[in-house]
Amino acid sequence: MNPATASLSRKDIRLSFEFFPPKSAEAEGQLWETAIALSAYAPGFMSVTYGAGGSTKAPTLATVRQLLTMGLPAASHLTCVGATKEEVHAVVAEFQAVGVKHFVALRGDPPGGVGAAYQPHPDGYANAAELTAGLHGLADFEISVSAYPEKHPQSADVAADIDMLKRKVDAGATRALTQFFFENDDFERYLERVRKAGITIPVVPGILPVHNLAQVQKFAGLCGASVPGWLADRLGPVDDRPQERAAVAVELAIRQVSDLIAHGISEFHFYTMNRATMVSAVCDGVGFARIDRQRATGAAA
Repeated sequence: MNPATASLSRKDIRLSFEFFPPKSAEAEGQLWETAIALSAYAPGFMSVTYGAGGSTKAPTLATVRQLLTMGLPAASHLTCVGATKEEVHAVVAEFQAVGVKHFVALRGDPPGGVGAAYQPHPDGYANAAELTAGLHGLADFEISVSAYPEKHPQSADVAADIDMLKRKVDAGATRALTQFFFENDDFERYLERVRKAGITIPVVPGILPVHNLAQVQKFAGLCGASVPGWLADRLGPVDDRPQERAAVAVELAIRQVSDLIAHGISEFHFYTMNRATMVSAVCDGVGFARIDRQRATGAAA
């Protein structure tokens, strides 16, 4: 076991994994294999993304339903952009009907894509805080929300970002999942400011093992995250050698998670890219316990 986790029992570490709806039969098969493999770490939940404006409602619903059918703890992302309150409520009812009790409430990207100007629907929820309040009023849902250690790209500053998080918590959010980051100091400074603002809910670091450096750099530029030079320096030279690149990325993610544990963090949300291999390697490298493989597979059958 990694020394960082030597004093932590299995119940001390809580994990969750994020997926996106598959777009082909092959991708669907890969997703189920990934979900079964990662179920061995007894995650608190597996979340499924939801396209802005409901663009992936049907595949998200199908994915969540299948995860629940497999006996896995599923949560659905939910956005309010471009929809009336009635339309949002109808979506919630559909997901609730298949057994969803946990939503990740998000504003969602504007129709023009990440970085485009946002305009709330005149008859809809204006932001994630209002959406959270709406969900809280519909039923006793578990509600997770987003947080941004390096600031949301459309926020004026970090203080405004933290104020929005507080509004979401006051509206009923019980957990915040952060955007991915690679500098733990950024997360620790952010968490300190969050606590000073009186926000006490768990703020769960989002961990992204880097499968593709160029893709991560592009996405980071759009979502307010940063890719430090040292990361590019480590991954760039092995970018054309997939096995070596994966080994380096896993090593860096293990170091990141281990350092966070050493600073008292015990919950982690992994952005899986619908692939189990690297995430499993990180979890095993850190020393997270697996439940019995037969039990895990049997529960997912």
